Amino acid sequence: MSRRNRGDYAVVWPRSAKAVEVKPLAKRLDTIEGKTIAFLWDDLFRGDEIWPILKQEIGKRYAGVNFIDHDSFGSTHGDDEHRVLAELPGKIKSMNIDAVVSGMGC
Repeated sequence: MSRRNRGDYAVVWPRSAKAVEVKPLAKRLDTIEGKTIAFLWDDLFRGDEIWPILKQEIGKRYAGVNFIDHDSFGSTHGDDEHRVLAELPGKIKSMNIDAVVSGMGC
């Protein structure tokens, strides 16, 4: 009897091995008053509409908040995605960014 006829089949697990280890989350800010907040976007879904609304509403609730728009970083999706993400830690540090809001379309 051939292997095929015995009902034996190779089975693989649909999930791959873990590529990165889980790291603890960064400490949350006590407040965003007077902080600098950066917006990241993948240029896919309505960020151009959402960011102005978020800036307006956050600005109403918290004094002295500064915003750095997504175009200061580039798109987090597409041809430049790897470069944009690789440069992100350095830009966050050099621009004294306290928090990041990242928008992604589906």
